[in-house]
Amino acid sequence: MQVQCSSQEPSHTKAKHMKEMSELFPILVLLFSLISSTTMASFDDYTSFIYVGCSQSKYILGSPYQFNVDSLLTSVANAATFSSYNNFTSSAASGSSPAYGVFQCRVDLPVADCASCVRSALDQLSSLCPSASGAGVQLKGCFVRYGNDSFLGEPDTTLLYKKCGSVVPGGGYNSDLLGMRDAALSGLSGGGGSYRVGAGGHVRALAQCVGDQSVKQCSDCVAAAVAQLKDGCGVANAGDAYLGKCYVSYWSDGVYTSRHYHGGVSGKTLAIIIGVTLGLVIMIIFLSFIRRTGK
Repeated sequence: MQVQCSSQEPSHTKAKHMKEMSELFPILVLLFSLISSTTMASFDDYTSFIYVGCSQSKYILGSPYQFNVDSLLTSVANAATFSSYNNFTSSAASGSSPAYGVFQCRVDLPVADCASCVRSALDQLSSLCPSASGAGVQLKGCFVRYGNDSFLGEPDTTLLYKKCGSVVPGGGYNSDLLGMRDAALSGLSGGGGSYRVGAGGHVRALAQCVGDQSVKQCSDCVAAAVAQLKDGCGVANAGDAYLGKCYVSYWSDGVYTSRHYHGGVSGKTLAIIIGVTLGLVIMIIFLSFIRRTGK
């Protein structure tokens, strides 16, 4: 009597394998969630708080000026959904008490992130400067300012915030770093538009002026910010200076930057880490499945 052999697995074995695979899915989801949260923490930092300034004077609730301010800030929020810069004058409620305002996002920020950043800035203004006649807030990726004085188009080189990186020990290295830093910062003074970049060795620098500034006003503001960094940061490996109508930043590659990544991990390095991690996860799941089906 012939005995027919079947290559098909018994139904209870298949069910067991399916159960084992289903048990792996929660682990996979958890790992993907951890990787995703790490990625978001590394890149989505454009709403990080830098500084805020509030006027001591307050507007009267229900006054025409309050309505002008509210209308202006609504226009700011709407405009940020399709533009990275705009300025407004609001006088619909009363021409005798107009409100002036401006917003601007970092030039490398996508429009959707710009809108999100501006919304966060407006929330900060509301909570930190309630009923202030004038106020301004700077986040990592954008800033918003309003007031009852016509500051639009006016130059302003007032230092509002400065931050220096760490000082790396080593006389020879410090001397080289200073030379590279100065070369990078010098590249910002060559004129051009409101966004400027410079480089010297492995030091990078960038500057961005508010869109209401002329080329000369921008150059003057950038020069003042560069002077602040040179005088105040010494041989630090990085620095940021925010003035009334511009900011300047420099950093040493692989050490620090407040613009594109944090913690010394560049976007390219982070992408490699994520790719390797995902590859390992897939390999572990595949080998686990093969081992179980082979039993």
